[in-house]
Amino acid sequence: MTRVAAACVLCLAWGRGVAAGQLSPEPRSPQAVSPADLQSAIDNLGRLDYDIRTRASRVVRRSQASLAVPALVDAAAKHADGYVQYRALVLLTGFNDSRTTASMQAAMASPNDRLRAVAYSFYEHNPDRRLGPRLLAALDRETGEFVRPSLVRALAALGSVADDARIRETLVREAGRGQDFFRSVAIEALGDYKAQYAFDALAGFVKIDGPLQGDTAIALGKLGDKRALDALAALQRTAPTSSQPYLAAAVCLLGVSCESQQKFLAETLRFSDRNPGYQDSLRASAAALEQLAVAGPSFERATADVLFDVGASSGESTRAPVSLAVATIALRRAPAMLGVLEARPDRNAAVALLAEGFDGLTEDYEKERFFAFVRHSYWEAAEGSPRRALIQTLIEKLDF
Repeated sequence: MTRVAAACVLCLAWGRGVAAGQLSPEPRSPQAVSPADLQSAIDNLGRLDYDIRTRASRVVRRSQASLAVPALVDAAAKHADGYVQYRALVLLTGFNDSRTTASMQAAMASPNDRLRAVAYSFYEHNPDRRLGPRLLAALDRETGEFVRPSLVRALAALGSVADDARIRETLVREAGRGQDFFRSVAIEALGDYKAQYAFDALAGFVKIDGPLQGDTAIALGKLGDKRALDALAALQRTAPTSSQPYLAAAVCLLGVSCESQQKFLAETLRFSDRNPGYQDSLRASAAALEQLAVAGPSFERATADVLFDVGASSGESTRAPVSLAVATIALRRAPAMLGVLEARPDRNAAVALLAEGFDGLTEDYEKERFFAFVRHSYWEAAEGSPRRALIQTLIEKLDF
């Protein structure tokens, strides 16, 4: 790939601030940038040097939409560097501009895997009933390992708003066939979008020992159908240790014995952190707490706090799965995460843990949604308020 070497003056100014630990306060309005400097920043989105890429993204994000949006639309469609096309399409979504839709329509037909993945992620959050046939046809031919999950989630989101039997049948089929990785994606999507039509299939899958048992239990919990309780309770007596955290979370999601299930998850996480050799339980309990925090308004604070309490002061073997869990919560429940961080007495350590998790996630489109929300929250917060100070710290530590 071509890597354009030019660096705009504004990019370099950002770089001096970052290097000196003196990142300027977030501007309260879009910044005036010359067309040439904006184009230079867009070209630098594809640079191998992380600092240059980060500075370039900052310049683009803070530019006036009237200039940035058409430049990003053009770059996403025509730039010679495929990675710049991808980053331009991701950054375009942060402007919430109506012209984004046309770019996403074009990206769905792109030979660039990254562009297709962004387009499908966009339509997960912006379902369009007219796209049902096109998405179904795409699923029949899509082989991209990192594209297919986004496509499946887009179909699940569409299935939650459109009465389309073909979408329902296709998703249930995808949950029951193929490699475990792709089945797991479909099972999670069915749970996230409360696909009641998949209950019977999921109730059958959960009885099968193996790596999908935990994902299926969580999906059943998210459906909220208490018919699943008998199967889940039976599995709590017989399933392997690695499945137990997921089963506890699923039972809690169904509204049963939630306090005791949460206590079990917290104790399992703490025990696994203190005792080497229990990495499977550590990962499972962190993931289960993550799912509780994501799935419902009554769970975020307590479960997220457990993750921060354990992860912020732990070693690498614990920090890795716990940081990914808190970062995923942030992507899925951004307002709740801001509230959790605001209340933490160890805010800097908590933000550092979150930043580690962001580094480990590949969902650039989801990150951009989070960044856009956080920056908007910064503008809404009163000057000098604790929330604004927190968000300034997030902007610095998460490099956006």
